[in-house]
Amino acid sequence: MNRINKVLETKKNILSIYFTAGYPNLDDTEKIINELSKSDVDMIEIGLPFSDPLADGPTIQKSSTIALKNGMNTENLFVQLKNIRNKTNIPLIIMGYFNPILQFGVEKFCKSCNDVGIDGMIIPDLPVDIYEKKYKPLFDKHGLLNMFLITPQTSDKRIKFIDKVSNGFIYMVSSFSITGAVNSFGFEQKNYFKRINKMNLKSKLLIGFGISNSSTFKDAIENSNGAIIGSAFINFLKENKIEDIGKFVQLIRG
Repeated sequence: MNRINKVLETKKNILSIYFTAGYPNLDDTEKIINELSKSDVDMIEIGLPFSDPLADGPTIQKSSTIALKNGMNTENLFVQLKNIRNKTNIPLIIMGYFNPILQFGVEKFCKSCNDVGIDGMIIPDLPVDIYEKKYKPLFDKHGLLNMFLITPQTSDKRIKFIDKVSNGFIYMVSSFSITGAVNSFGFEQKNYFKRINKMNLKSKLLIGFGISNSSTFKDAIENSNGAIIGSAFINFLKENKIEDIGKFVQLIRG
């Protein structure tokens, strides 16, 4: 069984942490994964930096810019992850835009993911219908799940199609148009979470965009199977040592 699905089936209140590979320093990727693995984290999302990350807010955009300046690229990422499965068994997901994957070669990318032990992908700009028609066989061949995003504007018909195609979790975006930390969710967001839950989808749901503290984490897990944190963690890395990552996770868990 894929490690992502094992977590989805066996754990509640799932916490997935996103960070940008190559940030703050080029060689920090493996160190951050190791520290997160020792903390109370269920999944890790490794951001593949891109020069035009349209779905990301200023915090993650800046981290991507720094990572690219540091020399991070697709080839370097796979070199850095070469021996990661000797050190952790936590589910690992690469989150990135489709252009770098296309430039690298989609089949080569999928094979490289399989070789280093990546469990899945989140590609915000790869439409689900194109994925199903053109790329799903490649992902399946290399044991990779592909997770799709939904927003408050996504139609019920589209959500049901995503649910049908999905074999991992659905990334339920809060009402914010780009990633970024907030202090609490409002009435409209909570109604949106409830509306999606009433659809009785087969896929598990994780809420992302705006999770930044124990309060928003609690709101998320009350309305889904878990939460994804990115910008707040990037901000933490900017001000703190990698060795202190466990303290960040404790604050989120409350």
